[in-house]
Amino acid sequence: MAEALRARPVPTPETKHFWDGTLSGELRLQRCDDCSNVYFPPRPFCPSCASRKVSVFAASGKARLYSYIIHHRPAPGFTPPYSIAVVELDEGPRMMTNIVDCPQAPEALTLDMPLEVKFEKLDDKIALPLFRPAKG
Repeated sequence: MAEALRARPVPTPETKHFWDGTLSGELRLQRCDDCSNVYFPPRPFCPSCASRKVSVFAASGKARLYSYIIHHRPAPGFTPPYSIAVVELDEGPRMMTNIVDCPQAPEALTLDMPLEVKFEKLDDKIALPLFRPAKG
């Protein structure tokens, strides 16, 4: 029996810039032009002040591990154990992701550890932003 595939995100007009960015190797965030709030997930208005004057910019791709669990049960597209994590981007917002390229154990996944983005291309339309321990 073939292994089940990981669920694919479906870009919308509001999230297209984000998914276009991941395909080109950029983690794109939005910043409010009125109050300077940087936010994620993508949306057409600032969640802080409701302004629709927002800009898209390429983030640094650096983050710190904020929280995680290590999942030990199989799920479509995942081989256990794997981490489900919340990272805090250097620009401020938090996002849910997976931590890769390191042992999936509490000894290797320490809170506040520096991380960097790594893009996993699923197909010609979607690349996922995952995070790995920062090099150096």
